[in-house]
Amino acid sequence: MAEHGAIVFTDIVGFTALTDTHGDDVALALLERQEDMVRAALPLTARVVKELGDGLLLWFDDPRDAIDTCLRLQRDFDAVNEAADAGPPGAIADVGNVPLWVRMGVHWGCPRRRGDDIVGRDVNLAARIVDLAGPGEVLCSEATADVIGERAGVGFEPLGPVFVRGLTEPVPIVRVLSAGGGGCETGSGYGERTDGRARDASSL
Repeated sequence: MAEHGAIVFTDIVGFTALTDTHGDDVALALLERQEDMVRAALPLTARVVKELGDGLLLWFDDPRDAIDTCLRLQRDFDAVNEAADAGPPGAIADVGNVPLWVRMGVHWGCPRRRGDDIVGRDVNLAARIVDLAGPGEVLCSEATADVIGERAGVGFEPLGPVFVRGLTEPVPIVRVLSAGGGGCETGSGYGERTDGRARDASSL
């Protein structure tokens, strides 16, 4: 039986180039660091569905937990990157001095289960949302922001409806921010544009 929940994808930005520059051992260590940090941040009502090369597919029963966890991970990854930047110049690359830029995409939906896996349009949409995110950024669908509503410590910045690959209708996208980060909005009306036009994904 299908059930609603929050679908989250994480993705290490520039993983192919990172592997080419620093080698397989450093790349593998960064994959393991990402997974360890994500697993440590998950609440009891969430799980890692599967590993996806340079990212993870996650499931959350509660969308508020999903957003809170993504923002926590954003801060944790930022701390890792600040430590890497503070390392001595010219040091031999290892997991401690190579930045770990991870982006995240979130969608509230009702996927179908296939064993321990989840599949369907909502999973595909969540995968397209993470593709739109920049390094260290958290994006979500308007549906996710709507079901959460106002939440202390969380801000939503509408980016407008965006055409994404494989879907015929534009999808309203929202940037998730820690409240107080400037430019945040809460409440209804996420993703609206004053001119009513949808943007192409390449514009983000």
